[in-house]
Amino acid sequence: MAVLVIVTITITRLIVKSTFILYYFHVTDTVNPRKPYDPGEFPPFAVTVDIAIFTIIDEEFSLLLIQRGGEPFKDAWALPGGFVQPDEDLDAAAARELSEETAIDSASHLEQLKTYGAPKRDPRMRVVSAAYWAVVPKLGTPSAGSDARHARFVPVREIEAGDYDLAFDHQLIVADAIERARAKLEYSAIATSFCDLEFTLSELRKVYETVWGVPLEPANFARKAQQCEGFLHPLDRTIPPPSGTGRPAQLFRVGPATEIQPPFKRY
Repeated sequence: MAVLVIVTITITRLIVKSTFILYYFHVTDTVNPRKPYDPGEFPPFAVTVDIAIFTIIDEEFSLLLIQRGGEPFKDAWALPGGFVQPDEDLDAAAARELSEETAIDSASHLEQLKTYGAPKRDPRMRVVSAAYWAVVPKLGTPSAGSDARHARFVPVREIEAGDYDLAFDHQLIVADAIERARAKLEYSAIATSFCDLEFTLSELRKVYETVWGVPLEPANFARKAQQCEGFLHPLDRTIPPPSGTGRPAQLFRVGPATEIQPPFKRY
């Protein structure tokens, strides 16, 4: 007995960089023919990545914001980010967005923060965002992406003071990213990501003071940092003190440890 097989083609709208494109796929390529179903029965949604990019500028813990060039939230400040493209995973999308928004190929540190999926977080449609946070040391003037009017590094203290009303749910994402960065300084080697490859204990201490917003006693910090096994690797080189007087400062590199014990305390 002959069997008639009907092959259907479904057209799905996929959003990339705020532009709708048509993405075609054969149902029979993605669905077990023994258990067919209609993709149209499922609600559509999009996936984005948003990145909180931190650096230190003029002794200020700073975050990169972009001013949106189109709707929704036109002219509002937001985190850089965009829609995940059909041929990339989340980490690849985050790395691409980082490159597009900062004109650099990689960050000293890039990791996923959290997933945000409130039903009405984006007025266009249901959008789930995988948020990341990154550390970029001594980045120059950022370049705005194709869908942004401006890009600038903003002191975190101004964001926490409420000086910026961010688009979407980015106020929540930023708050979570700031706390994650501050917390990880306590028990990981992330602080060295804000430094050059070679640094002094004074420069490293300044990172902690800037990110945490609290002063640290220099001798006590130096002792604790050098007691953490694998945290720092001392070099046989020194540099003159910034003031021009006093003892030369020893240079260090980050050691092999990713977690430090005992942890530092910011309070």
